Amino acid sequence: MGNINIVRDKLINFEVFIAGGRKLGMADITLPSIEYKTATLSGAGIGGEIEMPTPGHTASMELEINWRTLNEDVTKLLAMKAHDLEIRGSNEQYDAGTGEIKSEAVKINVRTLPKKSDTGSYKPADHTDTKSTLEIIYIKIAVAGKVVLEIDKLNYIHFVDGVDFLASVKSDLGL
Repeated sequence: MGNINIVRDKLINFEVFIAGGRKLGMADITLPSIEYKTATLSGAGIGGEIEMPTPGHTASMELEINWRTLNEDVTKLLAMKAHDLEIRGSNEQYDAGTGEIKSEAVKINVRTLPKKSDTGSYKPADHTDTKSTLEIIYIKIAVAGKVVLEIDKLNYIHFVDGVDFLASVKSDLGL
């Protein structure tokens, strides 16, 4: 009687890779907020205002990497070019039906551009708190091998939970 009450508990661990292979150093990552671009809808027949989202349009999305030390990975990500990163994680789940603790793969692919780097501070026997801030132009999230989100700002892709919300727009534009 398994898989009835899955309790999604926590991220067990993760790794970050650049350009399809090389593992980046130890860091914490802050994933982006996804905020839709909106326009205010108001007028006759509406009891007030509605911030109406524009299909496929998002505000700037940032990825922050908080490093333990100032190192060559920080400066590589400052190069004025796109950087492809892959974040591979393993989530812990508790199956209340079977009593088993299981893991589930989460993979996040991003294409980023350098935006800012805080080189941190030097204190003996302490982390430097160096930070890289990257602009995301592409993101894809897969959970247990299933793509659940894909946003490609330059190629008219806005895929959420099985639906490409820009498919009709691409068709309207003859793309």
